[in-house]
Amino acid sequence: MSPARLDATFAALADPTRRAILARLASGETSVLEIAKPFDMSLPAVSKHLKVLERAGLIERGRKAQWRPCRLQANPLKDVADWVEVYRRHWEESFDKLERYLKELQRRNKVENIQRKEKRDGRKK
Repeated sequence: MSPARLDATFAALADPTRRAILARLASGETSVLEIAKPFDMSLPAVSKHLKVLERAGLIERGRKAQWRPCRLQANPLKDVADWVEVYRRHWEESFDKLERYLKELQRRNKVENIQRKEKRDGRKK
């Protein structure tokens, strides 16, 4: 994915209204009027959000007589997921290293506690 396309996708996803629109479209194709219903904004404002999503390639708008259906285009989301995957692997590797380090600390602490107890018990005899 090109940096410009990735930027456009992230910019489109940055707005909660646009994310809600995408969530609605994940259920299937629908009209602009149906998309606008749950939002407290004008149709022109909803149209502006749709244009941002369309420019980012996240939706596609059709034309069927008087009906102008919108549908989700998930390919840019797959590209974002692929981009994030590199960082997810890095985080997992970092967490795995941290887990190994913490287990080693616990093991050392357990050994030290046993040694202290043995030393203390040895003095009592």
